[in-house]
Amino acid sequence: MILGIGTDLCNIERIEKTLERFGDRFRERVFTDREQHRAERRAHATAATYAKRWAAKEACSKALGTGLRMGIAWKDMSVTNLRSGQPVMHVTGWAKERLAKMTPPGHRAVIHVTLTDDHPWAQAMVVIEALPEAGPAA
Repeated sequence: MILGIGTDLCNIERIEKTLERFGDRFRERVFTDREQHRAERRAHATAATYAKRWAAKEACSKALGTGLRMGIAWKDMSVTNLRSGQPVMHVTGWAKERLAKMTPPGHRAVIHVTLTDDHPWAQAMVVIEALPEAGPAA
């Protein structure tokens, strides 16, 4: 069953200007070390990488039904990538607690995330799904 859906559209040029203006202060406030490492490795796509992750955090907060004003910290949500390139959303802190409260007994939550960009836009969509826990084999 679907527990939540969130989407966000982010302007890459806005993130680029924010990086120019606030630099490390912005990066440290919003992104995990791992997210920063990935973005900074992509010399020609640094702002786009940050913008996609920004959009993913916004989309995740919406899928959790709270938005960012209700206690979720930016770093409570982070995006990594599998070797295949598939993005994976991780939640910690208050976001993890909120997800646990949303998840029905006997189920486990799975967060699906997709990211895309086409300059000047970056977009993310997050779907939170509850799957039944595997019961004992009969």
